[in-house]
Amino acid sequence: MTLTKNRLEKITEIVKETNLKHIAVIMDGNRRWAKQKNLPSAFGHKKGVDSLKNVMRACDDFGIKYLTVYAFSTENWNRKQEEVDFLMDLLGQTIKNELKEMHENGVVISFIGDLTKLNPKLQDILHNAVEVTKNNTGVRLQIAFNYGSRDEIVHAVKSIADKINSGEINPGEITEKTISDNLYTKSIPDPDLLIRTGGEMRVSNYLLWQIAYSEFYVTDILWPDFDKESLSRAIEDFHSRQRRFGK
Repeated sequence: MTLTKNRLEKITEIVKETNLKHIAVIMDGNRRWAKQKNLPSAFGHKKGVDSLKNVMRACDDFGIKYLTVYAFSTENWNRKQEEVDFLMDLLGQTIKNELKEMHENGVVISFIGDLTKLNPKLQDILHNAVEVTKNNTGVRLQIAFNYGSRDEIVHAVKSIADKINSGEINPGEITEKTISDNLYTKSIPDPDLLIRTGGEMRVSNYLLWQIAYSEFYVTDILWPDFDKESLSRAIEDFHSRQRRFGK
């Protein structure tokens, strides 16, 4: 959906006024969307890719610098093998098909999660996308793939333990920043706003450390139907919040 000039200016001004830098999204509802239309789940996942492209462009238009999306969790391996294989292939094909356009639009692509569990061919595709776009200056897109926040925290603890064993740091020197610096998201600010589509009221093992003071926005809209107007409404809702950070 195209916004009017006045509405675009309004949302852009809200982003500036609230210093909204980072939006994280739990993209829920692809399978339910397909089921409602008596279609295989694959159609929902493909339509979900279109929604992601629309939201990414909207972030660019609104002046939002960071967008992190939950694409595949560590728990999603428990789905039917056919669907898991499809999602792996969809990620690889999407990155290959969209990389040129995203690069031209200045998007910086990165991935958070344990990519070592993916097949080598897919790993190569993802690493190439990161390498090609690393010097861009546009929207920074973080795709959480084979990601689980508890797994991320375990990974961080092990990394810190290795540094203690090597004498790099002392246990007494560990701070919140030490933990943050050993997470997959160490190079990006914590999310200001967490959006969940599909109406479910849970965080699903997503960015548990990082969302400590994020504002939550839950909508019944299924992810394949989430568009620029939907994002603008979430930003307007964010504008109505009074962020206290425990004060």
